[in-house]
Amino acid sequence: MSERLGITEDDRAIADAVARFAQNELAPQAHIVDRDEIRTTRYASQLAELGVMGMNLPERWGGIGASPAALILSIAEIAKACGSTASMIGAHYLATDSILIGGDDTIRDRYLPDAASGAKLGAFALTEPVAGSNPAGMITRAEREGEHYRLRGVKQFISNADDAGFIVVYAKTDPNAGARGISAFVVDRHTPGITVSAPEKLMGIRGAPAHEVTFDCLVPVANRLGEEGAGFYTAMKVLDNSRLDVAATSLGLSEAALAAAVAWAKERKVGGEPLANKQGIQWMLADMKLRLEAAWLITLQAAAKRGAGEKFSDYSAMAKLCASEAVGFITDTALQVHGGYGFTRELPLERLVRDARILRIYEGASEIQRTVIARAMVA
Repeated sequence: MSERLGITEDDRAIADAVARFAQNELAPQAHIVDRDEIRTTRYASQLAELGVMGMNLPERWGGIGASPAALILSIAEIAKACGSTASMIGAHYLATDSILIGGDDTIRDRYLPDAASGAKLGAFALTEPVAGSNPAGMITRAEREGEHYRLRGVKQFISNADDAGFIVVYAKTDPNAGARGISAFVVDRHTPGITVSAPEKLMGIRGAPAHEVTFDCLVPVANRLGEEGAGFYTAMKVLDNSRLDVAATSLGLSEAALAAAVAWAKERKVGGEPLANKQGIQWMLADMKLRLEAAWLITLQAAAKRGAGEKFSDYSAMAKLCASEAVGFITDTALQVHGGYGFTRELPLERLVRDARILRIYEGASEIQRTVIARAMVA
């Protein structure tokens, strides 16, 4: 961590504290969390004590004043120990960033301090069965009824939904206005008329369950984030932030896989000498390291732009694309270095491969990131 460009002593101190917790508390349980599909929301209170659950928030609303770089380093340390826990935190940040970016101080005061303290977990409901990469195609409706909105629709793959204290829901208030007809609402989880399905049977990140959520409920007008029609803008700003969270998760999983591959190559002997002496293995390790360092550099560059208040949508997309594609290569290559042992559940490699696969899909698939990057170039 110390050799990363642009990292301050404060950034390192925050990340080091998170790393100690992650290695002592999360890492020893990660295989059990995966095997038994144990929800990592059980760690929320401990993570809140470290400041993690509000690390994306200003101090006024319970944050710790962490920089974007410290946030990335911390999420990477958590992912290195347990990908499911990093995913749970990322979903929470999606919800709280929505309130921070789209709401006013009144609604921020109502929800963000509890979110930072771990008293209330957040969930983010944008994706629908017919609207994933194109959220403007959503069909969930919010119709004004006096001082409430009648919210009706179905959201899909909603992380944290069953354990959440509140869900930020995006819905059409004007179905004829496309993206400009989308509004955002904070909905208390136990509002009558909300149904959360059993968790999906996931390939990876099995400690961060995703659910289908059906809404047929009333939401106070006071729980709308900003003006009607402002929801799409809010969602896109939130995704700029969350793509850096996904990049950080990718970096952490990559670090874990590369460390495992290097250790195995040094210890495993074939023909009387360590695998690490074989040029073919050395080249595999070199390729993994090269991709990891490139992903770190572009992610920290995006974080620097975010911290400076500059526009960083294209850099966030590049970081997410580079890091998520890199972790796919690195985890797969690390498993290859381990040979048949890597394919067993006795070692963590197969879990890392499974956990990594979703990172090229959620918060915008790799193809969407390429579109964002290209549009910024030709605009």
